[in-house]
Amino acid sequence: MATVDVRVAAVNVMLQLHNEGGSLSRLLPEAQQGVADKDKALLQALCFGMSRFSGQLSGLVDSLLSKPLKRKDTDVYLLMQLGVFQLAFTRVAPHAAVDNAVAAVKKMGKPWAKGLVNAVLRNYQRQPAALLAKLDEPAALSHPAWLLKRFKRDWPEHWQSIVEQNNRQAPMTLRVNQSKIKCEDYLHKLDSAGIQATRSDAIETAIQLQSPVAVQSLPAFEQGEVSVQDAAAQYAAVVLGRGEGQRLLDACAAPGGKTAHALEHGQWDEVVALDQDADRLARVEETLMRLQLSDRCQLQCADAANTEQWWDKKQFDVILLDAPCSGTGVIRRHPDIKLLRRNTDIDQLVQTQQQLLQSLWKTLKPGGKLLYATCSVLKPENEHQVNRFLEQQEDAALAEFDLPVGLARPNAGIQILPGDQELDGFFYSLLVKAG
Repeated sequence: MATVDVRVAAVNVMLQLHNEGGSLSRLLPEAQQGVADKDKALLQALCFGMSRFSGQLSGLVDSLLSKPLKRKDTDVYLLMQLGVFQLAFTRVAPHAAVDNAVAAVKKMGKPWAKGLVNAVLRNYQRQPAALLAKLDEPAALSHPAWLLKRFKRDWPEHWQSIVEQNNRQAPMTLRVNQSKIKCEDYLHKLDSAGIQATRSDAIETAIQLQSPVAVQSLPAFEQGEVSVQDAAAQYAAVVLGRGEGQRLLDACAAPGGKTAHALEHGQWDEVVALDQDADRLARVEETLMRLQLSDRCQLQCADAANTEQWWDKKQFDVILLDAPCSGTGVIRRHPDIKLLRRNTDIDQLVQTQQQLLQSLWKTLKPGGKLLYATCSVLKPENEHQVNRFLEQQEDAALAEFDLPVGLARPNAGIQILPGDQELDGFFYSLLVKAG
């Protein structure tokens, strides 16, 4: 079967992302099927890099064009961004970056643009620093203006660090299934496989790889000895506790990492995992089957906020609400968030989170605990959300817990910012119901 040029494939993915939405995690697997095996990793690197630095790349290309291209030629515009990305951020030889971009124009069926692409990239090569210096702040920092404004307002002393971390590639972190193997023993397995890794200082179950690898190359991955999960997300199971004889609800469970870790970590009497997206719930099932945990968890496809749809009126001892959120704490891992998320989304997400908190609270036993979590760094989704709930819910109180990292938020919880001990940005708040 004929394969697609990797640069053309990258342009096509980014075109879909801009025009139709979706996400890289959904678009890339299909696109990778069309390129040569040797180019699959490169395709991912190009798409992630173009997403990560989209603001800067578009600003630079705009400054080099005498007039904007027509909408039907957005693919050419994106190809020029790809060329600038390779010139500015990779070790590809400059002449190869230019030549390959020019060659890709013909493969895209637009040979008229060869001269334009060549001229733009050559002009960039002559004055990269001067061009970069002329960009406005959102473009230079590759963050939309609305998001920068929110970061500055919520984190006046930390916003620059947040932005800097967002523009870095996140490390690949593993969660060792300690019910099967000790971390030290798994580190020896990695070493024998030629994979360099170290223990994370953040949590005892986490191992950080020096460089990302395909999960298929991880020793005993299919046997359930290890999973891929950032260390910040691994705190959820620790805060939830061991759960002996208790009933646990994971209200928004997909893709299943926290559900699985809770089962690995604790001895729950019953675990129910919900998600309203059937496809994403299938991923939870696949994860639990790989880890040999599926017999210990009930999966239901349902909207957690609509308790009439799924709740059996038997209250839970513990609830994990890993709420839908802006994802602004995991931008370094999902850089397409900067392209896909809109300012108007935040108010809608806050309303959804509020509805979930209110609906799920009645399913919690008196004396029970609800762990509210997001992978956001925006205060309206986190401490403001919790404070509002505490004001409205007379039988709710904040429970104290400790994490070895993060900023304590008065009367709300703990906020981890991106890059703290190499972690993703996360928020945790533990609420207890009056007995």
